[in-house]
Amino acid sequence: MNWSWSSMQLRVIAAGLVVINGFFPAVWILFTSLKSETELVQKPITWWPQNVTLQNYVQAFTDQPLLRYLSNSLIVALGATALSLLVSACAAYAIARLNLKYRQVILTTIIASSMFPLVTLLVPIFETFRAMDLLNTYTALILPYVVLNLPVCTLVLVSFFQSIPKDLENAAMIDGCTRMGALWRIVVPLAAPGVFTAGILAFVNAWDEFLLALSLNSSASMRTLPVGISLYQGEFTFPWPIISAALIVAIVPIAVLIAVFQERVVGGLTQGGLKG
Repeated sequence: MNWSWSSMQLRVIAAGLVVINGFFPAVWILFTSLKSETELVQKPITWWPQNVTLQNYVQAFTDQPLLRYLSNSLIVALGATALSLLVSACAAYAIARLNLKYRQVILTTIIASSMFPLVTLLVPIFETFRAMDLLNTYTALILPYVVLNLPVCTLVLVSFFQSIPKDLENAAMIDGCTRMGALWRIVVPLAAPGVFTAGILAFVNAWDEFLLALSLNSSASMRTLPVGISLYQGEFTFPWPIISAALIVAIVPIAVLIAVFQERVVGGLTQGGLKG
């Protein structure tokens, strides 16, 4: 009994540490965004804002074209997510359903491909897109992000497709569905938690990516949020309250997405873990 109680206490403490680790930076950034520059540097340090101001948010939008950065990031992330789900669903369905001779080798290759450091791919991607005149376009970011997201999305979806009985597809095909029709009308809706989980992971990866966005889209009108926020820093100045306000603006779409699809994402992650 004592061991059970101690074990439960350790789990509660571990869960608390995870929550603090996840939320403390965001809360600290939020408090910083609501402080004036003077209050930020005063001693002793104030843990929460004494004189709340929204001026930092106004300057975040006026000092840099934050709305433009935001719309660019949304277009790129949504485009990459949609294409990633489309391609990975087809690949995962083939791995889960077809009698592939080297299935384990294929899965191992997919896992291995996700481990290449991004910096090693930068030069080939840059030279290829420069030759194709695709630099400073949405396509220049969407296509690499799709490639980067495919391993994770495919692995997530394979376990969900494997859990759906084949009889349902066979019944649909007897009623006149093609195999692709059975995939989109029967399998994908039943694997909705996995699809949402893969979609959220793909969106967040594309939303946060910095290195490719900095290298492939150098034009001011095509910058995404991570690159745009880095420009608030001056040569000798670090306007932390304004940078924090811009960071909060960047966090909001992700927070809304997680809040709206919270149940499906948690269900998808736990189901995927159990089936995997």
